[in-house]
Amino acid sequence: MASERPTAESLPREPMARLLAVMAWLRDRQHGCPWDVDQTFRTIAPYTIEEAYEVADAIDREDLGALKEELGDLLLQVVYHAQMAHESGAFGFADVATAIADKMVDRHPHVFGDATVATAEAQTVSWEARKATERAAKRAGAEPAGARDCSRADSSRLDLAPAALSVGADPPSSAEPVSVGVAAIAAVALGLVAVRVGVGTRTAGMAATACGIVPRSSAFKGAAADAESGVRNQSSTRA
Repeated sequence: MASERPTAESLPREPMARLLAVMAWLRDRQHGCPWDVDQTFRTIAPYTIEEAYEVADAIDREDLGALKEELGDLLLQVVYHAQMAHESGAFGFADVATAIADKMVDRHPHVFGDATVATAEAQTVSWEARKATERAAKRAGAEPAGARDCSRADSSRLDLAPAALSVGADPPSSAEPVSVGVAAIAAVALGLVAVRVGVGTRTAGMAATACGIVPRSSAFKGAAADAESGVRNQSSTRA
């Protein structure tokens, strides 16, 4: 970045270029924000999951005003990760955008090619078949550096400090990281409890997406019921 301190007027006018510039300045070692400079992929990941949930929540509430804001928050997360990757020389935002555009073109040969897909159901079958082919190709090659699988509870870890703090609980000790599989269910359950007992409204659903836990699934409902039951029992005991 340049040595001069940035100003609102010095930022690009085009919206996407402006957002990318804002993030680059936030991460600038000389003029940036100390908190933003200190963050890593791992520390930002919980916020990324939370923002994805808040997008879904706005949709569920049919609040388009909130949806616009939450989509911006989620986009910021993509830009944040891309900026950190750019700093390490791995990839940049343009690479992310190019990759997803190429993937969409490849998975829609009936739109960008000569294939014929008559119904949405047929497209779903075609999509899943292409995903299976891609997964097989990835398994045949080396796993990308830093790749994680939520099914590997013994090796995947997630920082749950934001979730814990938002419901008034102590965050997990850094010396005893919580497995992603367990953490996802626990965070979601804590979120439901937070909503129901009135100690917070932003955590419900956090980390569910990371491990494919659907809010209406039996795992979700069971974890939430157990957690809420525990909270109620503790409350009655203290009374």
